Amino acid sequence: MKILKTTWLAAMLMLFTSLAQADLTIEITRGSDRATPIAVVPLADGDDLPQDIAQIVADDLERSGYFEPLERSAMFARPASSEEVSYGEWSALDVRYLVVGRVSREGENVRIGYELLDVSGGSRMLGETVTAGRQGLRDAAHYISDQIFEEITDIRGAFSTRIAYVTSTGLGDRTQYALHVADADGRNSQQILASDEPIMSPAWSPDAGKLAYVSFETGRPAIYLQDIASGKRVRATSFEGLNSAPTWSPDGRRLAMSLSKDGQPDIYVMDIGSRNIERITTDSSIETEPAWSPDGRSLVFTSDRSGGPQIYRLELGSGKAERITFTGSYNARARFAPDGEAIFLIHRGSNGYQVARQDLESGRLVALTDSRQDESPSVAPNGTMVIFATQQGGNGVLGGVSADGRASFRLPAAQGDVREPAWSPFLN
Repeated sequence: MKILKTTWLAAMLMLFTSLAQADLTIEITRGSDRATPIAVVPLADGDDLPQDIAQIVADDLERSGYFEPLERSAMFARPASSEEVSYGEWSALDVRYLVVGRVSREGENVRIGYELLDVSGGSRMLGETVTAGRQGLRDAAHYISDQIFEEITDIRGAFSTRIAYVTSTGLGDRTQYALHVADADGRNSQQILASDEPIMSPAWSPDAGKLAYVSFETGRPAIYLQDIASGKRVRATSFEGLNSAPTWSPDGRRLAMSLSKDGQPDIYVMDIGSRNIERITTDSSIETEPAWSPDGRSLVFTSDRSGGPQIYRLELGSGKAERITFTGSYNARARFAPDGEAIFLIHRGSNGYQVARQDLESGRLVALTDSRQDESPSVAPNGTMVIFATQQGGNGVLGGVSADGRASFRLPAAQGDVREPAWSPFLN
C-alpha cells in the first residue's frame, strides 16, 4: 500500500485564482497506428468520487501514443477483479491488456485497488492498492498510469510529471502575461507569476523544485530563479542587452544562458552558488538557445555562424564547437533526448516550422509534425513525447507529439494564447 503525497521576450504576484479557467484541455488529434489495444474498466464502487480515476488512466495511456483504450460503450462486462474476468470475452474485442479495480473508503481517504491483466496470456501482470485523499485522486490516477505504462513497455511513465507554460490575454498595451505550472495533462494549473510585461523561456531545475525564466518587468530582460512551493525568487542576471534562454545543468549547480553584455549574443555559464559567469562562445555571430547534454559535458546551441540558424555542439572540456545539423537552411531550439542519442528541434521545411528529431550518430532528421508554426519543443523525461507551442485557429496553443511522430494532441486554453512550454523532470 502506498500513500501518495500530493529566448527573450513582472512584478511577482502569487495568484491562486480560478484553476478551471487556467487548466488546459487535452484534444487527441492523431492516434498511433501501432497503438496497443487496452481496456480500462470503470472502478467498482467509484461512481460518487469527484474524479473518474479509470478515465484519467485511459486518457493518460491514449495520450502517450502507445495505447488505444477501448470505448466504454463497447465493454460487455465490467469486472472489478481478475477473478471476475472472462478472458475470452475481452480477447474477442481484440483487447491485449485489461485494467480492473475497485475503490473503498478508509476514513477521509480512498483506497484504490487495481490489477493489470494480460488478456492473451490469461494472467495477472500487476496488482496494487493505492491510498489517496479525495483531493489527491488525480495524482493517484497518474501514478497508476505510470505503473501500467512501465510494466508493459519497460519505460518509466511520465504521467505524474508537470509542465510549465506562459499564457497571454488581452491586446496591445493591455496584454497580461502569466506563468503557470500544471500536471502533464494540463489539469490542476497553478499560476505562479503574473505581469503586464512579457515572460519567456521557463526552465525546470533538475529537482523540479524551481523555475528559471526571463521577465521584462524592469523594462528590459532579466533572468529570475523562483522556488515553486514558496514563490520566493531571486534575480540571477540583469546585464545590459539580452539576458535570455536560461537552462539548468543536470547537476543543478550551473545555468547556461545567452547574454549580449559583451557585444553579440553568446553562450555563458553561471555558477549558481557564486554567481560567477564564464563566457563559453566568442564567435561574432548570434549564439543562443543552449541546452545541456544529459551527462553535462556538452551544450548544443543555435548559431547563425554558417549564414543561417543551425545547431552546434560544444564540448565544455575542450571548448570545441561543431555544427551538427545540415538538413535545410533553418534548425533551431534543440533539446536532447534523455538518453543523449538524439535531439528534438524546430526545423523549417517546405510547409513551415515543424518539430523534428535528429539522430546524432547518423545525422538523419525526420519531421514529427505537419503544422506550420511550431516552436519551443520540450522533451518528456522518459523521451517518449515532445510538447511544443504552435497555432490553432489563430490562437497560440500547446501541442504534443510522440517521439516517433505517430501520435499527437493539442492543449488549448479556454482563453488567450499559450506558449513557451517546459516539461518537468521526474518528480522523485
